[in-house]
Parts: sequence; C-alpha cells; structure tokens
Amino acid sequence: MALSKIDLANMVENQMPQSLIADNINFRNIIINGDMSQAQRGSSTSSITSNTYSLDRFLLSFSGSIGTWTVAQDTTVPTGQGFATSTKIDCTTADASPASGDRIFYTQRIEGQNLQYLKKGTSSAESLTLSFWVRSNKTGTYIINLYDGDNSRQISKSYTISSADTWEKKELTFAGDTTGAFGNDNAVSLYCNFYLGAGTDYTSGTLATSWESATNANAAVGQVNLADSTSNEWYVTGVQLEAGTEASDFEFLPVDVNLNRCQRYFQKSDVRASNGGISPNWYVYNINFATNMRSAPTLSTSSAFGSDTGDAQSGTSSGGQTGMVLVEASTTAIGVRGGTDSVSSYLKGRAHLSSEL
Repeated sequence: MALSKIDLANMVENQMPQSLIADNINFRNIIINGDMSQAQRGSSTSSITSNTYSLDRFLLSFSGSIGTWTVAQDTTVPTGQGFATSTKIDCTTADASPASGDRIFYTQRIEGQNLQYLKKGTSSAESLTLSFWVRSNKTGTYIINLYDGDNSRQISKSYTISSADTWEKKELTFAGDTTGAFGNDNAVSLYCNFYLGAGTDYTSGTLATSWESATNANAAVGQVNLADSTSNEWYVTGVQLEAGTEASDFEFLPVDVNLNRCQRYFQKSDVRASNGGISPNWYVYNINFATNMRSAPTLSTSSAFGSDTGDAQSGTSSGGQTGMVLVEASTTAIGVRGGTDSVSSYLKGRAHLSSEL
C-alpha cells in the first residue's frame, strides 16, 4: 500500500486503521481448495455410487443409493472472475424416484480447532456467510446445509438456479449458533453440505432456516433431484465460508500454499527403492511427508504392479509381487515394508496417504 493512501489522522501508534485492512485478512476462507485448483487424486473419477473424494477436500457423499456419477475438475468457469477450474458433477445413471432414505451432497468436512474463533455456543457466536459460483442445466431450488457434528445441530438455506447453463453467484448468511461449542481438536466439527438430491426422509418437514437439533426431515426441504436424468450436470467454484454477515471477494491463495493445506489431509509420494538382494528379502522404507498430516494416515495399495503413476506396490525381479504393508505411521512419516522370497525385491510406484476427516 502506498504511504499516500494511509489515513494518518486516524492511526494509533503501530496500528493500521481497520478500514484499510478489513479486506486483507489472511485465511478468512474456512473452506480449503474453494477454487477447485487442487486434484491430487486425478482430474476425474467415474462410476461413483458411494462416498468418494475426487478434488482435494471435497467429498461426494451418499446415504443409500441415488444414481451414478462422475466428478471432474473442469475448465468451465465464470468469465472474468479469476477462476481457472471448477468441479463438474455429472449424472451418468439416473434415479428419477429416490428411496425415502437416499440423499447425495457435495461436502467439505472441517476440523473443530480451525473454528474456535467463531465462538459457537456462546452469546457472541459469529454469523457465517457462504458465497460461491454455481451452474447447472437443472434449474430450481437447491439446499445448503451446515451440520454441527459435535452437537447434532443443523441449519439450512435454499438458493435458486434461475437460468440453465449460466454461471450465477450466490451468497447465503447463517446466524451464529449460541448453543453447543465446537470441539477444540482435529476431528470433524462442521459439515458444509451442497445438496444435489434427497428422498422424503430429508425433505418432508420444514426447512431448518434457524439452528436446531438436527431433524433429518428438515435438512433439504425443496431440493430438486439432480439425479433424475443423465443430461444433468452441476458445476461449482469459488466456494468461500467466512465469519460475518457479508461476503468478501474470493481469497485466492498461492498454489503452493493451497497445495500444502490440502496435503494435511491427503498426499501422495513416489516410491522407488530396492533392498539390493540382501537377505532377508524385505525391508522398511520410510516416507517423509510434505507437511504434517492431520492424523496418522492410511496407505492405499492396489494389486497391479509396474506403473510409476499407480499406487505403491512391492515386487521382485522375477516378476512376483505382494502388497506394500504399513508398518508404522505418525503425522510426519510412515514406514512401509515390502519384500518377497526372491533374491532381489523392490518397491516402485506411488503411495496414497489419507487422513481425511
């Protein structure tokens, strides 16, 4: 900021006027990867019928069974807003009549220790404002549901997609909740749910527009069914959830900062090592993390071997193979064991490490 823009008359010693810094608060966005720029697992995941992470930090979540879906990182974005990518959710198998207990929503789960400044459960509880850009061929009413998992409380707001295949910006404000504090820990406390379809168990009541003890029937009243046709698709980008009653401009983060925040919950590591033929024919290989993870992660493996871009595997020079075994894990590193009865054993591939909420 140029010195000529500083209001010296209103400054106190060693402090900038609040009006000059209000729009520059770092990390005001509670949502991670709201610009949909990070997709460590790959740019597209198809044939989804159950809970699946695709783009970083966002989960396509199901109760029951409602259609089949593809989730992809897409370059369709609102013009002139600074976004390069969006999430596209495409219905590939329709379900025109969901069962009463079926539902589908796109969600981000948020750690309680990142939410303490909201003062939830006190008389000073902060309001929350959610802003985002959305587009779909399926017009009508959609529901956003905030769910407090620590205290089984919820609040929902509706928004309308008015014009087919047209980007629209939405802003929704949720009152602060004076009942029930978020846990101050690394477990999930708040769910930010974008409903895409729901059966009558979730739509037959009265929409919970104020905080209440969670009642399923009040969660998604009025929600359209995006699953009713394979022609349906839904896009979203620029998701920002922040304290206060007004939406600020989207907080764009440097790519390295955004990636690092995502790697707290998921990261991958290339593995290429050999025991050199030394007996016994197994060894422990340590993988140090790019950043501390939320909790000791789980390791994903698969049965295929031979691809540097696949999940991590162990194998032998004679063509045998066994799965990589997790020996020990912490929030900073894991040890994995691989090996066979062959003279020479090796590890080659990519380890997927997850500590998602």
